[in-house]
Amino acid sequence: MDSIAKMPRERRWNILPADARGAELAARLRTSPLIAQMLLNRGISTFEQGQAFLTPSLNDLHNPALLPGIQPAAERIARAIRDGESIVIYGDYDVDGITATAILWHAIKVLGGNVDYYIPHRIEEGYGVNAEAITQLCEAGHKLIVTVDCGVTAIDAAKIARDRGVDLIITDHHEWKHRAADKSAADLPECHAIVHPRLPACGQAAYPNPHLCGAGVAFKLAWEIGKATSGAAKVSEEYRAFLLEATALAALGTIADVVPLKGENRVLAHFGLKGLVHSRLTGIQALLASAKLAGKKLDAYHVGFLLAPRLNACGRMGHAREAVEMLTRADRAQADKIAADLERSNRQRQAIEKQIAEQAIAQVAERNMDRDDCRGFVLGMEGWHAGVIGIVASRIVGRFHRPTVMVALNNGHGQGSGRSIAGFHLAQALQACVGHLQGCGGHEMAAGLSMDSANFEAFRNAFEKYAMTQVSKDMLRPELRIDAEAEIKDVGSALIADLERLGPFGQANARPMLCCMGVEVAAPPRRVGADLSHLQMTVRQNGKSLPCIAFRMGNLAEQLCTGQKIDIAIEAEMNEYNGRRSVQLQVRDIRFAGQVNRTESAGVDATTAPMMR
Repeated sequence: MDSIAKMPRERRWNILPADARGAELAARLRTSPLIAQMLLNRGISTFEQGQAFLTPSLNDLHNPALLPGIQPAAERIARAIRDGESIVIYGDYDVDGITATAILWHAIKVLGGNVDYYIPHRIEEGYGVNAEAITQLCEAGHKLIVTVDCGVTAIDAAKIARDRGVDLIITDHHEWKHRAADKSAADLPECHAIVHPRLPACGQAAYPNPHLCGAGVAFKLAWEIGKATSGAAKVSEEYRAFLLEATALAALGTIADVVPLKGENRVLAHFGLKGLVHSRLTGIQALLASAKLAGKKLDAYHVGFLLAPRLNACGRMGHAREAVEMLTRADRAQADKIAADLERSNRQRQAIEKQIAEQAIAQVAERNMDRDDCRGFVLGMEGWHAGVIGIVASRIVGRFHRPTVMVALNNGHGQGSGRSIAGFHLAQALQACVGHLQGCGGHEMAAGLSMDSANFEAFRNAFEKYAMTQVSKDMLRPELRIDAEAEIKDVGSALIADLERLGPFGQANARPMLCCMGVEVAAPPRRVGADLSHLQMTVRQNGKSLPCIAFRMGNLAEQLCTGQKIDIAIEAEMNEYNGRRSVQLQVRDIRFAGQVNRTESAGVDATTAPMMR
């Protein structure tokens, strides 16, 4: 298994060519040609676009009234608040669903409404809106049910609510079903309103940002509810202050759900990350303290690696309502206790995840799956913990670069979670194999499913056959998208400060990557880290030297020697150690002069950070 874990994997370097428009754009924006090139690489070619990107503004958020279905939804919720009706929010159990639930709960509370929430159990109830839960909520006397981050496929559950005279509002951003006879027509639940950024609306233009996550949709709905209750085009000053506070929750959901960080998603992430540090929400304060991040400047890394895993841990190992409780009703003592519980759950999750990952990699080796004619993985085992298989799927994708579905088989039932690669639409792939499943849902890069264990092999065969038709041989080679070539002398603290202005980084706005060609290894490289799996070295070019760290590349120490010329793909960063800050290069790949690229899959964790939840 160890040989599989450290298998070399060639990666394509796609060095983007210099754009002739860079000099003019740099002059107009008063920035460096390198930063102008980064903007052009991201499709930003005008002065106005560049200015908006480098100086995000809340004014760049789209009018929530543009969202399909939002006005009838907001008006119905506003009426329920006014009339004192019992409202319940039905949320999902991941970070996006947890934060979406918290946003809407706080919004209704601020406006004086009577609101509760319901979060399904990941293992016992599975993904989505289940009919039994809707029945119970109707019988409990709730007059209005609002889903967040789920529900667009809940046709049966919607009928139950309708038959019992309970209004159901669905807010979601996931894929929906289509009528078999007409692929352009949606097969949607019948309910009071559906709020969804990609749904067609009669007589209405498409929403400008089709990539809102569940928390983003909840934020926009909260905004529109504020307008509906005020009876004006703008919300009150008190409610505006709440919305500013809510950007912190929206940022957590947006970054954790791996939606494209561009346009208004990036605006929400930008201001929300700033808001996290100064948040007055007790639950956020407790969460930051637990992660030892109180008072620190936060970026997308902190959400992807430190905060999101804690919020997700309770849903994976226990019940996600604990996290919602922390972010809504809990006082500081309760919030601190829940945050400590999340920390313990996260450590437990990490141990189980490691064991399952080892077993999954062993399955790949035993079945000889890492070959060109196997372009999609379905891995499963009796006894796997269904709460952590999605994270392991991310790791398998990072290591082998194939769309991967992990299935936990327990007592005749299979619960699965999948992650994909660019160009392979996972939700559509599952729909193509739906005859072997009890249910499925999700989006392009991540999805879930349930099945009868007896259908596992049939599903595996169907998925592998479908992947062979959709995944080209070139797609099996991961690509490093390199923004520009630079020399060691170009990389300093001033450049790094400019690069940080391009953040927050994540899906569709990757951290800028540079390459330095023909640099010289300046001293003997050495293995570092507790398990000696990392590589530390110094490189030199034209008399200028900089230290490097290459995570998971420790095995290359014996292949490198002083004076050797190499090409390196790098991310420039400031390293802080013992209170001192210095420039450091994080090496993402190495090419040996005159040889085929032999670097192993060293940057797995960095490239899939937001999905490691």
